Amino acid sequence: MILHISSILLMWLLLSSFSPPIKATFNLTLPHQHPYPEAVVHQVQRKINASLSRRELLSKDQSSACLTGNPVDDCWRCDPNWSANRQKLADCGIGFGRDAMGGKGGQIYVVTDSSDRDPANPVPGTLRHAVIQDVPLWIVFSGDMTIVLKHELIFNSYKTVDGRGANVHVTGHGCITLQYISNVIIHNIHVHHCKPSGNTNIRASPTHVGWRGVSDGDGISIFGSRKIWIDHCSLSYCTDGLIDAIMGSTGITISNNHFAHHDEVMLLGHNDKYLPDKGMQVTIAFNHFGEGLVQRMPRCRLGYIHVVNNDFTQWEMYAIGGSANPTINSQGNRYTAPADPNAKEVTKRVDTNEGEWSDWNWRTDGDIMVNGAFFVPSGGGMSAQYAEASSVQPKSAVQIDHLTMYSGVFGDPRDNGDLFPGYTGGGTVTSATNKGGSSGGSSGGDGGDFFGMIFGGGSSQAAPPPSSILVFVSTFLSLLIIFILDTTTNHAILLSLL
Repeated sequence: MILHISSILLMWLLLSSFSPPIKATFNLTLPHQHPYPEAVVHQVQRKINASLSRRELLSKDQSSACLTGNPVDDCWRCDPNWSANRQKLADCGIGFGRDAMGGKGGQIYVVTDSSDRDPANPVPGTLRHAVIQDVPLWIVFSGDMTIVLKHELIFNSYKTVDGRGANVHVTGHGCITLQYISNVIIHNIHVHHCKPSGNTNIRASPTHVGWRGVSDGDGISIFGSRKIWIDHCSLSYCTDGLIDAIMGSTGITISNNHFAHHDEVMLLGHNDKYLPDKGMQVTIAFNHFGEGLVQRMPRCRLGYIHVVNNDFTQWEMYAIGGSANPTINSQGNRYTAPADPNAKEVTKRVDTNEGEWSDWNWRTDGDIMVNGAFFVPSGGGMSAQYAEASSVQPKSAVQIDHLTMYSGVFGDPRDNGDLFPGYTGGGTVTSATNKGGSSGGSSGGDGGDFFGMIFGGGSSQAAPPPSSILVFVSTFLSLLIIFILDTTTNHAILLSLL
């Protein structure tokens, strides 16, 4: 019997070793990461292509003037009565954070009080009181308001902050913290001039007040959290990052935002040795990286980052950086390099020599390079196996203009300019010098149609999703092993009793 069990175990191990789909099923770094990230990438591609195709077909119909080709916006903005069905927004997500429910199904909570007097005992009607509740809530605002925080605004799970219809600013000390929670949507608010704070008691739920040390001064800090969607926000002038996601966070989409006037824009990954961040999966889509930015758009570690259809109009050092072998899949972005001849490269491998990063999977697919910008691919991103048979080279940047035309808070200007004339502190934008990177690269080409602008070029052939047969075999063998071991153990117990 023992020999028989050993044979079955050996067969299962062999199948697991030589079958990538089975191996991936049992080799997840985080319990909530998607086992096949390329499947999520292709789903995003299909949604964008469908929205652009619909816009093209209906472009002569005045009643469809709301269509932009942006699948998030087209999902809800074409309904003239959207304000009566705000929670429809929760069905419009894309990418790795598409399952973020936010406060869907919960009550509408109206913020009527912009004060933040006592973070340990928040007043009903304030934003702080709303976000700490332990039930799903869809949070809206009674009117325009600026919320100056005394300390970190700590969220509980299943919350949507929906700033549509009001001009809402969150600023001050600590700003937004999403720590060990899930299912949060933050939509259409300004987050700016955030500064460090702490060494105080802050309420994180109706029943718990905890001591908090000093925060970093991030605009939005995502710490050990999942199913997060940040959409249509305008972020600028914070002490540390505008958005940082660390410590095993995953299932994140950052879309339609406007970033401006900042040094270290976005950090994805805690440090090079924090292995759970291998399971970090982030979609960065339709954002406008605007004026006054220096670096980290984003700066990645270990995980899988999909950067799709963003407009990078300025950087001083580099746009996308990374260390510790992250996968970076750049598709259909427009990269406009600065005038500085030493800062034309989009990519930067941080503190790593070419011998180490040559096999990292960094790929560029249908990206548009402007003013001498170039992207240095590596690893699988350089291989012909990723070329899709139907792909074509980008023709023009016109679709980027449509996809990002409403990035940031609705009604904001395309570039921030002087939106905050009353503020003078909080930013860390400096006159940075280029720290270099790798040399060589590729430039965009012409030809093809507008679909190719999104996903043209030479990369990103997905690994096929697991076939039902392989999944069935894997599950069957696992159950068979458990059954045999259980039977053998029971048989041995019976013999000992006799």
